[in-house]
Amino acid sequence: MAIAALVSFGLIGREILLGRSAKILEVGTCILFGSLAVYAYLLSANWPIVGVKLAVDIGLLAIVLFSLVIGRPFTIQYARERVPQEFWDNPKFFRTNLLITLVWLAAFVAIIVADLVLLYMPDVPHAVGVLLTIGALYGAFKFTVTYPDRTRTTAV
Repeated sequence: MAIAALVSFGLIGREILLGRSAKILEVGTCILFGSLAVYAYLLSANWPIVGVKLAVDIGLLAIVLFSLVIGRPFTIQYARERVPQEFWDNPKFFRTNLLITLVWLAAFVAIIVADLVLLYMPDVPHAVGVLLTIGALYGAFKFTVTYPDRTRTTAV
């Protein structure tokens, strides 16, 4: 956990050194992993791997939810690195990122369900949880990559 927090902190530092702002996801993961590391150290936590994964996945879900609550879907910061600035104020740009962020939210919910199944239903084969996690991540990634192109072609 501590190493993951340091990696997140390094990514934040890199963004700042490159003259860019720190991203919600990077700051959130730094806080998440740092908090989990402190918690595990102070309480000498002996979590099963699935329990750690569940805690991390709940934290990632919370970061995505936070970005939505403050009205800044976390994907916008990444999209702005690829999309010319003249499109940033376009409502379609915001809607596209909102939808992509909601897809990631759904993916994290599915992953958390898979974690809970593995944690509380030990008779379910481990492969089921792994496949659900891979499917959710792949689906969200594929949507993130393809959806913006589809919205551009339908707008023409």
